[in-house]
Amino acid sequence: MTIGMTLTMFLLEEQRRHPDSSGSFTALFSDLVVAAKLISREVNKAGLIDIIGATGETNIQGEEVQKLDELANATLIKAMEHGGHLAGMASEEMDDVISIDGKYPKGGYLLLFDPLDGSSNIDVNVSVGTIFSILKCAPGHDCTVKDFLQQGVKQVAAGYILYGSSTMFVYTTGHGVHGFTLDPSVGEFLLSHENIKTPERGKIYSINEGNTRHWLSGTQKYVDSLKAREGVSARYVGSLVCDFHRNLLKGGVFLYPGDKKFADGKLRLLYEANPLSFIIEQAGGSASTGDQRILEVQPTKLHQRVPLIIGSKLDVEEACKWWKGEGK
Repeated sequence: MTIGMTLTMFLLEEQRRHPDSSGSFTALFSDLVVAAKLISREVNKAGLIDIIGATGETNIQGEEVQKLDELANATLIKAMEHGGHLAGMASEEMDDVISIDGKYPKGGYLLLFDPLDGSSNIDVNVSVGTIFSILKCAPGHDCTVKDFLQQGVKQVAAGYILYGSSTMFVYTTGHGVHGFTLDPSVGEFLLSHENIKTPERGKIYSINEGNTRHWLSGTQKYVDSLKAREGVSARYVGSLVCDFHRNLLKGGVFLYPGDKKFADGKLRLLYEANPLSFIIEQAGGSASTGDQRILEVQPTKLHQRVPLIIGSKLDVEEACKWWKGEGK
C-alpha cells in the first residue's frame, strides 16, 4: 500500500483480495465515511454555533446529553439507514435497537456505535470521537436485541473516528489496524498510519485518579507500583477514544476497572470495550476485564457495562496480575 492512498481506494483493494465479496461491506464503510465527515465538520465549528453545551436531558446511561451527542447520533442514523446494508443499529444514546425504515432495503450487517465519546469535553476543545462495531446477522429480517448480543470475537469490523487537531479514521476488519487522516483541502481520508502496531510495553498509564477512594486493593497496588518506576507517566484526558488512541500509538495501559462504587465498571461492552478491544488485539495489544478476555465476554444486555484494562500486551498482563492479587 502507499501512504496517501484514499480510504475508498484502500477498501477496494481489500475487496479485490476477496473475489467472492459482494461489495456490500465496502459500500457500508463508504456511508460511515460520509457520516464521519459530516460530524467532523460540526465538531470543528461547534464553538461558532449553538451546538455546544447540554440539552437538559439524560440518556439511557443516566448521563447528561450534550447537543453534539444528539447531532452525531442523528447524523449516523440518517447516513447509515438508507444504504440497504444494515438490518439494524444500536446506539449508546438510545434505549432500544434502531430499526431500518421500511422504505429502505435491509442487509446482513448490524452497526453499534457511541456517536460522540467524550462529548462533555467539547466545551473545552478536547478531542472526542465516534466508536463503532459491525456484526453480521441473518439478512433481511427485523432484528431484535438478541441479534446484537454477540461476543466481541464475532465482530467483522470495528473502528473509531477521532476529531482532534486532525480527524482520523482508524479501523480493523481482522487484518491489521489502519489509520487515515482527513485532508480537508480535498475532502478525503488519506492513509497515514498503515498496519499500526502498539508497543509490547509502554510508559504511560491512564486512569481516573479522582476515583482513588473507590479503588479495590489490586488497582491501588498496581498504580503505586507504576508510580515507583522511573520513566512512567500518568496521562488521562477523560475521553476514552482520545486516551486509547494515544496509548495505541505510543504504548501504555488504560484502566477503568471495577471498584467499590461500580463493581462492573462504567464503560459499555458493546459500544466501547468490544470495538476497542478488537482494534488493540489486531495491533498486538490486549484487553481484559481483569479476569477475562474482553472479546470473550458474553453480552446479556444491550447497554451492559464491563471493567476495562486495555493497551500494551505486557502492561495489561501485569495489571491483571495485580487485579487478581498476584502482582509483585
